[in-house]
Amino acid sequence: MIDDLFREALSKVRYPGFDLDILAMDLVENAQLQGGVAKIKLRTVQAPPQVREELENAVATAVMELPGVKELELDFPEPPPPKPAKEGPHPVEGVSAIVPVASGKGGVGKSTVAVNLAMGLVEQGLKVGLLDLDLYGPSIPIMLGLRGAEPQGEGNKLLPIEAHGLKVMSIGFMIPPEKALIWRGPLIMKAVRQLLHEVAWAPLDVLILDLPPGTGDVQISMTQEVPIAGAVVVTTPQDVALIDAVKGVDMFQQTKAPVLGIVENMSYFICPDCDARHEIFGHGSVEPLCKKLGVDFLGELPLDAKVRQQADAGQPAVNGGTLAAEAYKALARKVKDKLVKTGAIKERK
Repeated sequence: MIDDLFREALSKVRYPGFDLDILAMDLVENAQLQGGVAKIKLRTVQAPPQVREELENAVATAVMELPGVKELELDFPEPPPPKPAKEGPHPVEGVSAIVPVASGKGGVGKSTVAVNLAMGLVEQGLKVGLLDLDLYGPSIPIMLGLRGAEPQGEGNKLLPIEAHGLKVMSIGFMIPPEKALIWRGPLIMKAVRQLLHEVAWAPLDVLILDLPPGTGDVQISMTQEVPIAGAVVVTTPQDVALIDAVKGVDMFQQTKAPVLGIVENMSYFICPDCDARHEIFGHGSVEPLCKKLGVDFLGELPLDAKVRQQADAGQPAVNGGTLAAEAYKALARKVKDKLVKTGAIKERK
């Protein structure tokens, strides 16, 4: 409430550095005369000490000249101290669990696993997103039949492309496929941050991240930006791949991110002509490695030419009704059960 006695006087008080007066800026909450005491209350504003002092003096000069005013009680509350900037990982808005799919080396089928794990989780009744963080070699647009897709903006966020029941985002949507991405650390970190936090992912139960191979800038930036519900590490049974899988697990353990387990991809091949099983890259070496590292074994995935054909055609293998499809579905069930057990997501009936 502002008494008429004070309106004209306060309308002449300019906020320091502005042409507007404090009434026009709605800075006066209360102004009343009680027994010769002018009781003035101003709204809390963020301002430097010298500006606050100048404003207090201007109000006092204007009010003390008014008839009947013998004393001034000026209430100009100090603003609360600014909250310290939050350090460390912070959640992606509207996303319950973030699950990176990683590999220590290239060529082990990591992106194929990421796509079909995401699709398997959709089949489990979850709301799922897939973020292609393989910035130097984005393959998700091809594998989901999204070549040429162009994300649109809404407000200050990009809208993910929706396909096969997934929300999808990839740097591959934003650069021509024939162009090489020549970025170093700072640009990589900025891109990872934007793809995680400046895309309208919500609402999602799970966001799958397809990481590039290795343990470089993208992986480090990802672990700094968001809390990880659990990582899936992909390897083949070859010794050279197993060595790199150990490094992948170690990276997550060093950054305090949980590992859901390791999956053995290209574990065996079923001949379509004779139904004989062939273990082209060896077999059975991943499960003992998991025991040694203290992480879970997530199962075996077959080497299947149909998976490659379906990926080239933009059709996830989970939908193919093959032996590989059933293996991917089994992997998705294991991952979902682990996320439910840890409380990262809620069970969906």
